[in-house]
Amino acid sequence: MMPQDAVASGRHAVRVGTSGWRYRSWRGDFYPDGLVQRAELTYIGEHFSTVELNGSFYSLQRPQSYLRWRAAVPDDFVFAVKGSRYISHMLRLRDAGTALANFFASGVLALGPTLGPILWQLPERQRFERDVLEAFLAGLPRTTSEARALAERHDERMRGRAWLEGVDERPLQYALEPRSETFDDSAVTEILNRHGVALAVADTAGRWPQFEPGDADLVYVRLHGASELYTSGYSADELQTWAGRCRRWAAAGDGRDVWVYSDNDARGHAPHDALALARLVGDAPPPR
Repeated sequence: MMPQDAVASGRHAVRVGTSGWRYRSWRGDFYPDGLVQRAELTYIGEHFSTVELNGSFYSLQRPQSYLRWRAAVPDDFVFAVKGSRYISHMLRLRDAGTALANFFASGVLALGPTLGPILWQLPERQRFERDVLEAFLAGLPRTTSEARALAERHDERMRGRAWLEGVDERPLQYALEPRSETFDDSAVTEILNRHGVALAVADTAGRWPQFEPGDADLVYVRLHGASELYTSGYSADELQTWAGRCRRWAAAGDGRDVWVYSDNDARGHAPHDALALARLVGDAPPPR
């Protein structure tokens, strides 16, 4: 099922998964003993409806990788893709046109119908600057065909490795995860709402501010840990609270896509918490 059909159909209004899937501590715990590494994503696809792809944050991936990941999961599975840290942390959203072209040329669009929302995570030092945010959001392609056209403007670093194939025409969804208190500003919400970009709801054990999502057609939630960043698990009561919030967001107005990713992976809690939350919101995939 395509993510944009989720609310209309009444199914998968809330999707829950993990942030990444390749963690040594998951082997023999969440992953069964003897499961080979190349089968881990397939195992994720058997237990979740989505996963956050975070290798794209650290470096430009290759089209062959995106095609391999797509082939490893069911057709109705969805990848959230984490935007390049070169854009968010090094360029700090400034003059990002060529870098955005390279990002989309790297193979993101090869995910086809399994491509879901794209997350831009900002560093704590990145303060809110209206002109910078406005210019960056205005430069984001709004559809897959616009993204392909942008990808054609890649520079020489992508020569011979760019993915410029035909794409299925559909909207693209974005979320922004700032970590500076300066984004606690009504102007931020106004700008994001105007561009249809969600303000990510991040639970960070109080390390960084937790924002409300705004009025975009998606809600993007990252659970980094309730009491200890990246480390602590979530209690049954805490998961019930998050499930209630997710159901309310999905039911608001005409309904919105809600994407939730557990990122408390330091001690292996993430997949177990994600499974428990997925069951609470009715997103546990049927046996395959």
